[in-house]
Amino acid sequence: MVFNHLIGVRFPVGPPLNNMFKIAIVEKIDESGLKLLDKHPNFEYKLIENVSKENLIKELPNFDALTLRVTKLDSDILSHCKKLKVISRHGVGIDNVDLNYLKNNNISLLITASANSLAVAEHVMYMMLSLSKGVTSYDSAVRKGNFKKDVNKIETYELFNKEILIAGFGRIGKNLIKRCLGFEMKVNIYDPYVNKEIIKSFGGNKVESLKESVKTADFISVHMPLNKDTKSSIDLKILKTMKKNTIIVNTARGGIINEKDLDQALKENVIFGAGLDVFEKEPPDSNNPLLKNKKVLLSPHSATFTKECKSRMSIETVQNVIDFFENNTKKSMIVKL
Repeated sequence: MVFNHLIGVRFPVGPPLNNMFKIAIVEKIDESGLKLLDKHPNFEYKLIENVSKENLIKELPNFDALTLRVTKLDSDILSHCKKLKVISRHGVGIDNVDLNYLKNNNISLLITASANSLAVAEHVMYMMLSLSKGVTSYDSAVRKGNFKKDVNKIETYELFNKEILIAGFGRIGKNLIKRCLGFEMKVNIYDPYVNKEIIKSFGGNKVESLKESVKTADFISVHMPLNKDTKSSIDLKILKTMKKNTIIVNTARGGIINEKDLDQALKENVIFGAGLDVFEKEPPDSNNPLLKNKKVLLSPHSATFTKECKSRMSIETVQNVIDFFENNTKKSMIVKL
């Protein structure tokens, strides 16, 4: 499947708007999106917070559309949804939906293509700065009364003149490069689907090999989809080719970086640090060794959880549903199955 990035182009997708449509809000979203639905008399909605498989099979058959956050919808659930015409994702990831079922049953899938990129790019910067500046170590030292004692032993780095590899150059990557250039970093881009001239126009340098380009990077930010080609693509073998001062950040999907290998690489000082907003299993198991590894900065898949982004995503999620039934869907929001 691919994404169509023709921003602003709209064309008919859904049925004519001549009756009432029922929308399931699967998991709570920001009130701003619900207020948007309230303004449209042809739509009624119900919030479904119990996302157990049994309850979804019971509830969802009554709806024409649904909004979806992280709940998994497999064919067992979807096969009961005979009225379902469209799913609007509260985000851009599509690995929690049975895509083959959607394709075979003519159910459209829409994403919030433009709402979250800025917040995620800022989250990457927060992680890179926190790790490179030893924020948690300095904070802990002051709280323990070690205002000057041994703090000079804490190793820190500047972002200035450092090389960053951005792996994946979609909307998030394009927002991230602007911020990296603001810190006067050298930016390499790995994305086989984006041509050299586009990358150059943003101030970056296109690299052809992920395996080769990680060898010289001081910072690596992962923005690739999770699929059979990218799963565990950053493993111990790749990590061992990186510089000892390398900091790697993943705000894309858990599983792209092999967590067991990352933990080992950090413990053995193969690389300097890591920032993870996503995990192979969410929430991670309590015995996941990364939870005790002080060289990794963790957040609970929350890069988009700024107040502003939650509002944007909620509005865009709902607007996608409205546009679908009004035959006014943006091409950039449609996932081609």
